[in-house]
Amino acid sequence: MHDSVREPAVAGLFYPASPDVLDATVRGLLDDARAASLHGGAEAEPHAMLPKAIVTPHAGYVYSGPVAASAFALLLPFAQQIRRIVLVGPAHRVYLDGLASPGVDYLATPLGRVAVDSNALATVASVAARPDAHRREHSLEVELPFLQLVAPEALVVPLVVGRATAEEVGAVLEALWGGSETVIVVSSDLSHHLPYDVGRARDRHTCGRIVALETSLEGEEACGSAGLNGLAWVARRKGLRCELVDLKSSGDTAGGRSEVVGYGAFAFYEGEGAS
Repeated sequence: MHDSVREPAVAGLFYPASPDVLDATVRGLLDDARAASLHGGAEAEPHAMLPKAIVTPHAGYVYSGPVAASAFALLLPFAQQIRRIVLVGPAHRVYLDGLASPGVDYLATPLGRVAVDSNALATVASVAARPDAHRREHSLEVELPFLQLVAPEALVVPLVVGRATAEEVGAVLEALWGGSETVIVVSSDLSHHLPYDVGRARDRHTCGRIVALETSLEGEEACGSAGLNGLAWVARRKGLRCELVDLKSSGDTAGGRSEVVGYGAFAFYEGEGAS
């Protein structure tokens, strides 16, 4: 029986298609993020604990790569510890009720294959296999090359989210919670197509709501609002705290300022001394 593979859909569009260029690009972004955190360039101080969850954007690397890297760099010191990544992102291209898995054994990028944790998925009855919802979706794919470098031993539980309540998403995350070997990655951008100053103000307000673990974000505030609301729901139940790691927009990185997209990076930590 042949392994089933979800092939890349946006290589060469959102990130480099060449394996060598992609590897160098991601390593460079991670190196820059670590240097920035050591010199006070990030919003949050360098942290000695492994985050239980991070939030990271999913635009083209030239736009959101530096912000994404600021979150993924927090995982680097724990690369050998992380064995499972629960990866959650919005379904942009297919209408969907609830959460869906890709129904495959592997996810491919130019850097190789990432194995799907089918055993973990089998424990969550509410998650259906919807290959069509994953086939052209970029919100998970753009995170994979980062994960291949910061958590090379990890299996992935890939979930796209459509229309779902905070409790519905949160219950799935809670079921997949695991221990210190499991990290949750929620993929989301922030505001879209606003003037630079307006977008910045909107995103600052949204960041405050995310840090406060509010569970009622709307799509115009963050395209991954369903995943964010679900993460906040379970974070409240588990006593996690959220820190803003970085906040920029396309107007800060590689785009003009007449219409920008916002990008935020966040880290969620369990209480001091938690296992």
